[in-house]
Amino acid sequence: MSAKEKNKKPDSKKKIKKQKSKKSLFNGVLLRLVSFAAIIGCAVLFFSTESDCREKEREIASIQAQIDACKMENEELSRTLDGDDLSAYIERIALEEQGYAYPDERRFYDTSRD
Repeated sequence: MSAKEKNKKPDSKKKIKKQKSKKSLFNGVLLRLVSFAAIIGCAVLFFSTESDCREKEREIASIQAQIDACKMENEELSRTLDGDDLSAYIERIALEEQGYAYPDERRFYDTSRD
């Protein structure tokens, strides 16, 4: 082998090693960036899901309160309807909800709050 051939082989090996080190460096940096982005994405998704869960729990509590109020009203209506005094119930509904009044009753309305 000549001296030129001996010199070419190590140079070509050095170039290959440099190219491999550049590729591995690029792959390492890329892998780190992708890993970091995945961790950030998971953290954002986690906190978003936690926030949604807390909001849904508040909605459940609100709906449960409405259900309890409706059950109490339903029990009251059931007791009234099961009782013999249905006229008292009708009178209360007429006075409170329908706006009726007795013939000799006077109602005063505050009109200054317009």
